[in-house]
Amino acid sequence: MKVLITGGAGYIGSTIASVLLDHGHTPVILDSLVTGRTEFTKDRIFYEADIADRAMVRRLFSDHPDILGTIHCAALIVVPESVSRPYEYYRENVVKSMDFFKTLSDLGYPKVVFSSSAAVYDVVPGFMVTEESPLRPLSPYSRTKFIMEIVLKDFCAAYGMQGIALRYFNPIGSDPQMRTGLHIQHPSHLIGKLVEVAMGREPVFNLTGVEWPTRDGSGIRDYLHVWDLALAHLKAIENFDKAICEGSEDEVDFTVINLGTGNGVTVKEFVAAFERVVGKQLPVSIQPPRPGDVAGAYANADRARRLLGWQAEKSIEEGIADALKWGQLRDTIIHY
Repeated sequence: MKVLITGGAGYIGSTIASVLLDHGHTPVILDSLVTGRTEFTKDRIFYEADIADRAMVRRLFSDHPDILGTIHCAALIVVPESVSRPYEYYRENVVKSMDFFKTLSDLGYPKVVFSSSAAVYDVVPGFMVTEESPLRPLSPYSRTKFIMEIVLKDFCAAYGMQGIALRYFNPIGSDPQMRTGLHIQHPSHLIGKLVEVAMGREPVFNLTGVEWPTRDGSGIRDYLHVWDLALAHLKAIENFDKAICEGSEDEVDFTVINLGTGNGVTVKEFVAAFERVVGKQLPVSIQPPRPGDVAGAYANADRARRLLGWQAEKSIEEGIADALKWGQLRDTIIHY
């Protein structure tokens, strides 16, 4: 099976490409390299272009008419940055994605797996959310994901497209074979910042927000190994028709699926787990919440098991260990 991955030179997209390759499929990567890395495209079919470049998208499908589906990962993803730069986030994540989906429809490639986010959810009692839980995206980033779910569903109704929106919880770790990993030099995500401190690249870990209504005051999240996350995309592509048939509502070929472990872990608990794996205490500084931060949520992943036959298997400790190993190798693989 041949699958298009937009953003396939990024952290998650490149891991999905590795999973597809390991299971006998052929990924075709479309990436502008604004944040992606050319090192992650080595020995892979790669088109360097923006998703809004209709001529290049048409050429790509002309070169590979046997593509059976698209996994759409391309997006800007930094929550605080989205607060200070909303124009760029709505342009890149909404306007360009909308144009890209219309091009897919015009070319006759209706199947889309969309990388959405658990950041669309409202805070609920107990913090565990199902796909039917109330939505309340609080940052421009999360609102772009919310908007694009609506756009994709409307395109499915109007243009005969078929869409699966995968609501990611918090990815950690790297490709266990160390082909790819978190590549941002100054990451904003929890695991990236902890690795930077453990490696001596940063002096202190800033724990942002300790007055949330959680069991220890720090935010609560669902930390999912990126390899498990990538395997879910494999399952979504391989079981696409089943998921659409059994998961769609309102007579529209569109469904949403949570991707998480089903376990809520606070930031303080995660830091403690990280320190156990790395074998030392890290300097921690308590700071106010960042713009756009929320108390958090964790997944009810029953629908993923039912529709995709998928569940997370790797532990937080495995994710931390893989992230640390990648942190030690990163600068030998990526040339900044």
